[in-house]
Amino acid sequence: MTRGKWWLLGAFGALMAVTWINPLWPAEQALHSSLTAVALLALWLSRRRLDTAQWAWALFFLALHTIAARWIYSFVPYDGWTDALLGVRMSEAFSWDRNHFDRLVHFAYGLCLTALLRRKWVRSLEIVLATSALYELLEWAIAMTLAPGVAEAYNGQQGDVWDAHADMALAALGALVTSLASCARRRSPAATTRSQAPATTPQERPGRARAR
Repeated sequence: MTRGKWWLLGAFGALMAVTWINPLWPAEQALHSSLTAVALLALWLSRRRLDTAQWAWALFFLALHTIAARWIYSFVPYDGWTDALLGVRMSEAFSWDRNHFDRLVHFAYGLCLTALLRRKWVRSLEIVLATSALYELLEWAIAMTLAPGVAEAYNGQQGDVWDAHADMALAALGALVTSLASCARRRSPAATTRSQAPATTPQERPGRARAR
């Protein structure tokens, strides 16, 4: 564990502690947080294979999920936040009739997971779509087994019959955004110059030249 990873983990732990101060829906928040605990365990077990940047991407996504869990996704008060900071209420500006913080989290899932995986874009997209589908099946199982009020509080569909489709589409979009950004970075002029620079032969090394 590097110092950077410990700092990131500490910052995330502080955020999680703050979200549990006077919880509004403790049972539902705990249900959401159970997935966070599983993700943290997986992250810890993979700590030797992940560098600090990958660690940061994973914890950034979990931070968004932790914030959303406090307000069980459907009631995240982002309108109040943007009104205080910018004087604009997002729902009024864009004529939204639902809380869209869950859309942001699903988009961030595809974005962050692709950055963490560092694989070819097709493979990353496959993994993001497959895991997103598994999560939507989990939500379906919760809807079928728990009381209707608890299921709705967890799933946060807000009456949208296409909620699962929109969530998976946004996760796929996030994956494509990261893949395109990574491709553009690899093809940047600086990277191209480095790749085309002639390799230094043993005879051309300064130390070898002085030895002659």
